[in-house]
Amino acid sequence: MKKLALFILVVIAFQSCKTKQQNENKIVTEVTKQRPNIIFIMADDHATQAISAYGHPISKLAPTPQIDRIANAGAIFKNNFCTNSICGPSRAVILTGKHSHINGFRMNGNKFDGDQPTFPKMLQKAGYNTALIGKWHLHGNPQGFDHWNILTDQGNYYNPDFIAINETTHTIDTTRIEGYATDIITEDAINYLDKVKDGNQPFLLMVQHKAPHRNWMPALRHLNKYDAVKFPLPDTYFTDHEGSIASKEQYQTIYKDMYEGHDLKMTVAKGSTALAHNPWTTDFDRMTKEQRTIWDNAYGPKNEAMHDANYNEEELALWKAQRYLQDYLATIASVDEGVGKILDYLKSNGLDKNTIVVYTTDQGFYLGEKGWFDKRFMYEESLAMPMVMMYPGVIKPGTEVTALTQNLDFAETFLDFAQAETPADMQGKSLRPLVTDTSIDADFRDAIYYHYYDFPAFHMVKKMYGIRTKRYKLIHVYDDIDQWELYDLKTDPKEIHNLIDDDSYNAIERELRIKLGILQEKYLVTEKEFEKASPESIQRSYKNFERLRGQPMEAYKH
Repeated sequence: MKKLALFILVVIAFQSCKTKQQNENKIVTEVTKQRPNIIFIMADDHATQAISAYGHPISKLAPTPQIDRIANAGAIFKNNFCTNSICGPSRAVILTGKHSHINGFRMNGNKFDGDQPTFPKMLQKAGYNTALIGKWHLHGNPQGFDHWNILTDQGNYYNPDFIAINETTHTIDTTRIEGYATDIITEDAINYLDKVKDGNQPFLLMVQHKAPHRNWMPALRHLNKYDAVKFPLPDTYFTDHEGSIASKEQYQTIYKDMYEGHDLKMTVAKGSTALAHNPWTTDFDRMTKEQRTIWDNAYGPKNEAMHDANYNEEELALWKAQRYLQDYLATIASVDEGVGKILDYLKSNGLDKNTIVVYTTDQGFYLGEKGWFDKRFMYEESLAMPMVMMYPGVIKPGTEVTALTQNLDFAETFLDFAQAETPADMQGKSLRPLVTDTSIDADFRDAIYYHYYDFPAFHMVKKMYGIRTKRYKLIHVYDDIDQWELYDLKTDPKEIHNLIDDDSYNAIERELRIKLGILQEKYLVTEKEFEKASPESIQRSYKNFERLRGQPMEAYKH
């Protein structure tokens, strides 16, 4: 009898475990059957180096714990890249799933064709409620959204202007909202979630921040956040750019090209609150009297200390780097807080289990590498886009994706998860298999294609195109110059040594050129994409930039 009773207990325990496992599997299955909500949070110019989940020394001193929550709960992408490192074009690629030359938005200043297919339109057609809040920067009004509230043009940090459809008059109104842009965008996003959380439709919410775009104005609560922190500077901060003509002739060097007032918040003299060189004044002029008083009280003592120090040229260059990093990283602090508020809202309202949350940016950014700020180049700091993604029950916590991925892939990924139709002419690949089955990681893509067109333009970075594999990078810089660059990312991760004339890399160069040709054919790149600017337009651009810069430049050499 005792043996029989024991056997019955074992059977009951086994059946209980089996039932529990079946119930858990059923929950996961039900989650995957439902069409998920999608929250796409995109900052502007947020460097990988400034997200602590990626482990860079700078981010250890300025952590992003809320963004890290997404990485820890889901997937972190280690080799995610943009197709064209500039704000508007990256946004157009994300929306369309097509390279810049196909979607027609090659550089800032182009007009985005809003009538073309985009993934929000397709999700809308598939039954999603869609919303866009924050930075648009594509000219014209957004299409494919049930609700949108966007910043005018680039937007301002303080008391920004927003454009939205008046639901009463059905007119498009511009409204100035007092406060800090990042906080306003976050609050509006949560208000939208509050309206749709009990609805029958799945939703797409695109939350697009201005921060941390130039000129890096932190929220009032963060003005002194990193004053006591000395951030590590890259050992390439002072470099001669040997082997790269384009690198020598750019104008985005922190200690030469930043505006001392507008960017670095330096004052003209000790005892004055008047800003030094400040060709754009609206960012500070639009502050209320109370906001400006708090600002001046925060920056006053540290500017006084700078004047008292009487730095030499090299010391001032190092001081500028610290001021830049302190402001840039303090600006990110409010973005990180906003991410946390959205995650907390999802959890407290039971939306977290069936919502995909993505955090990314429009391209990478320099934090002093090669002495630079900004982006545009095909080097790693500019090319790489941080991205983290969570989807409870579908993406396992701690997932690392090392496959070569791009912003070109985002549209197809969202359509795939939403079980919506994907147009055959989209040029990316869904990332869904990568986050649900890491065994296919290595076979996903063997190279990515990049093309930057915006020359002559701000910062005067040359036109360039090229490919990157897991180990190598081949770049062709063209227009007023013609130079090839080749880098071995394993032996030279900082991309200092151009190997194009190294005979020991001839075979690798040939292989990369073949891959480049294959990708250009695949992506329908034609000769039209290699048109050159006129010498007159280049000269005008240099002169205009010299005027804005406020100090003479070296003579234009070409």
